[in-house]
Amino acid sequence: MNRIREGYVLVRNPYNPDQITRYELDPKVVDCIAFCTKNPTPMLPHLQELQTFRQFWFVTLTPYGKDIEPNVSNKHNIVESFKELSRAVGIAKSANSGDAVQWRYDPIFINEKYSVEQHIKSFEVMASKLAGYTHTCVISFIDLYSKVKKNFPEAREVSSEERTVLAKAFVEIGKQFDIQIKTCAEGKDLEQYGVICEGCSTAAVIEKALDLSSQGLCLQPPKKNFARSECQCIIGCDVGAYNTCPHLCRYCYANYSKELVLANRQLHDPKSPMIIGNIRPGESIHQAEQKSWIKGLRNDAFL
Repeated sequence: MNRIREGYVLVRNPYNPDQITRYELDPKVVDCIAFCTKNPTPMLPHLQELQTFRQFWFVTLTPYGKDIEPNVSNKHNIVESFKELSRAVGIAKSANSGDAVQWRYDPIFINEKYSVEQHIKSFEVMASKLAGYTHTCVISFIDLYSKVKKNFPEAREVSSEERTVLAKAFVEIGKQFDIQIKTCAEGKDLEQYGVICEGCSTAAVIEKALDLSSQGLCLQPPKKNFARSECQCIIGCDVGAYNTCPHLCRYCYANYSKELVLANRQLHDPKSPMIIGNIRPGESIHQAEQKSWIKGLRNDAFL
């Protein structure tokens, strides 16, 4: 919120730490702020202050306990925060309009405790609680990145047969509660079962979520996610930082170790223009070129 109030944020490139970019936090050049979180509760008191920006929220709600998500807040409390967030940001009347607050049920992994059958039961309970507060649920299956293998060595890939059973069941449950099921970077295999496989944050998704269908987004040239070739979504400016999340979920691909996370969090300075740490002497800052992509609102680069 200090970054919002001061109107800019500095971001250190995670792959090239000496490269720092400044982004202006101005509604004239920021078409949308997208929040991805497992717990929106701390932001609820600030929603009024954020109203000058268009917002798009992904809130992750999974069935896992403290054995997998040791520091995630109580799920019942998150459900209530989800509802409050949805009421504040705007509840869509149907899956065909609005929907700026969307549910993520991912990553899905299978073991003896969290079986296919248990996932289906848990999903139905969660869908019933979130019914009317969102019309979209994005699912994906665990990816065994190197960090995941290190922190969750017993994890295995979800088989094609398991994916099919889950997809079919989730789609049928979703129909009961007016919730569409989408996949995130999972290809087109589940499309035949009624799953939407066109991307979770595409231009079309953002346009509908923000009620911009009459204006639309003019993305030229189209941006491509070279880090994940299967991703079809709009690539924005990520201001987050790896190795900083204290939830310490075992399946997380963004944290290397608990020790590194705790060390990095000690570097947090609420007054710093960066999320973690500060500018070091002699470092240079690159000003990002920013412009609105909303048709009719486009302007020259904000420099």
